[in-house]
Amino acid sequence: MNSKKMLCLVAGLVMMGFYLMADTGFAGEPGFDDNEIRIAQFSPQSGPAAAWGAVARGAKFLFDYVNEQGGIHGRKIKYFIRDAQYNPSQAMAAVRELVDRQGIFALTGGVSGAGCIAVKDFVDQHKVLWVVGGTAALNPVDYPPSRYRFHAYPLFQDEASVVTKYLVEERGYKKIGFLYQNDQFGKAGLAGCKQRLATYGIELVAELPAEPTTTDISSQILRFKNNGAETVLMWVNPSLAVMALKTSSSVGYKPQWVGFDGLSDYPIMYHITDGLFEGVITTAFIPPPDSNDPLVVKYREAAKRLAPEERWSYLFMGGIWFAEPLVEALQRVGRDLSTEAVIAELEKFENWKSLGPPITWNENRRQGTDAVQIVQCGPKGSTKLLQDWMPNELATWKNE
Repeated sequence: MNSKKMLCLVAGLVMMGFYLMADTGFAGEPGFDDNEIRIAQFSPQSGPAAAWGAVARGAKFLFDYVNEQGGIHGRKIKYFIRDAQYNPSQAMAAVRELVDRQGIFALTGGVSGAGCIAVKDFVDQHKVLWVVGGTAALNPVDYPPSRYRFHAYPLFQDEASVVTKYLVEERGYKKIGFLYQNDQFGKAGLAGCKQRLATYGIELVAELPAEPTTTDISSQILRFKNNGAETVLMWVNPSLAVMALKTSSSVGYKPQWVGFDGLSDYPIMYHITDGLFEGVITTAFIPPPDSNDPLVVKYREAAKRLAPEERWSYLFMGGIWFAEPLVEALQRVGRDLSTEAVIAELEKFENWKSLGPPITWNENRRQGTDAVQIVQCGPKGSTKLLQDWMPNELATWKNE
């Protein structure tokens, strides 16, 4: 081979190398380079849980805010959102692309119990950090815990147990029904409710499943009514919750409806139910959007500048809360960044407080909290606090 051909071959190989680097996003250690840190989230931007898409956009606001302040030790955050449509297979496709082609350093959020379960092994195998997971369905209290996943979202079992305690002890309900989404998320809430009721010697008058994408739950509503349920807990996505309230109203059935924290965006739930959401009780893990908490005020004012097109909402704030611990750990690590260094800092969190309840993580504990608030939707989607932070004393994982 003559020198001219050799030069052409070498040049071609070099160009191919540059192309591959650009295509995968790698410019140094996977996940970051001297100028950026790549973080991502899959999210239901469309589909039956599209209302929860605000969570991913809340994280975007936080990263934009951090970048506006100069980034993290000279690096800016490059953030990717992928629409998984509340579909596990779409979540898997999105995460494969984010890991294999974008070379992400970490995930945050991921609002979908089934979607998170679908991708968790792949994420662990590729040693990608996940801070904070956007569901409690991942069951982070399994032992040994995943080294790469850190959770603060209260377990659905704990959440349901606490609100059931409130309904029995503070409201005096004994005839209780449970409408659950027929997946890991819904079944976990059902388990927590039944665990709590067993301590009172009470059984559910009806426990009825609904498929996530069903368009008719009239048979379930009629069974709750016929069985005399005074209050009904609903561990379902927003579309099913709207369907439940409207169907119930159409047959003249008016129990005390109770939802999990994912239904706590009261202004939007009030709007899409034509006011039927007023009076609904839910759990909550962050303050209401109109809170005077200094951190809420700071973010709320910054969002007017950095995300003027977004509605300042409970779900949007949830995305901030999911991402805050990752930002804090990255700040603590300094310039000498690595996955192991971030893990080491996260494991030092002891009652660390941001928007939500205090978080504690260590080498053997990856579930940060079990406390929730209980709130109620008031007129025009306003928020009324019924009970402040309350942990689940029945939680067994804290003693393992």
